[in-house]
Amino acid sequence: MRKSAANEGVDVALEALSNPYRRQLLLALLAENPQDDTDRDPLDLIDDDTEAELLETALVHAHLPKLESMGFIEWDRESGQISTGPEWAEIAPLLELIANHRDELPEGFL
Repeated sequence: MRKSAANEGVDVALEALSNPYRRQLLLALLAENPQDDTDRDPLDLIDDDTEAELLETALVHAHLPKLESMGFIEWDRESGQISTGPEWAEIAPLLELIANHRDELPEGFL
């Protein structure tokens, strides 16, 4: 059975949201566009410097490139600026739902 384009779009959006750091970044971008990639922890969830270094490596080599390839963000590696991408409209409704119901989400979701 072949998936419809709408179902594939939902799958891609949910894959983007499946990682807490990507969720944080996308929610921060929803709140303020553009973002500067120097804010490695837009929701201030990191407790120590070791975790911050690991996050920076993961963001630069995995999360930002993944979100960029999905079209949800545009990332200027030279300036560090992150802005909404050409497919932003596909994920924005889910992000707005998460942002509007943040207090109702299970602990640890964000």
